[in-house]
Amino acid sequence: METATLIQDNFSLEDFLTHPPDAMEWVDGQLVEKNGMTLKHSKIQLNLGSYWKDYQKSSGQGGQAYVEVPCRTNQQGRRPDVAYITPELLEQYGDFATLPQSFPLIAEIVSPTDLAEDIFLKAREYLDSGCLEVWLVFPESHLVFIQTQTELLCFRSGEVVATQQVLPGFSISVDELLA
Repeated sequence: METATLIQDNFSLEDFLTHPPDAMEWVDGQLVEKNGMTLKHSKIQLNLGSYWKDYQKSSGQGGQAYVEVPCRTNQQGRRPDVAYITPELLEQYGDFATLPQSFPLIAEIVSPTDLAEDIFLKAREYLDSGCLEVWLVFPESHLVFIQTQTELLCFRSGEVVATQQVLPGFSISVDELLA
């Protein structure tokens, strides 16, 4: 997750859904640029997306993993750092410009400039919009939180983090994810 800078305030949610600009989100009625991404952030984002992609293929579960792909929540137009869509939703929505709901599995990599309250509110926003599981990755403190509708779990260095509801059987050590 990154901080956002206001870019344009006359861009509608419909504009975002049909033509989502790169590295932008539609938040509180305004188009904002995501920023604050560090090299570490990018590396973790790519690694986690690759791990999810490799696992969905090797396990035969299908679906697709993405980075920075747009989706609509009940309130906003978002662009999660890493997202996974199930084969069923992929078949239902096909080749979408913006997924009209949250992805079932989402990860946000937290930047040093992010506020904790905002991060957890964003996770709740995803969960209220169709997401089943949100990973909040804190690179500097070596923590990974997993939030679902019913629980909030915390994993730290030396522990293994595992999916709870989506991509059954996927796990990775916190240290490997953040290496």
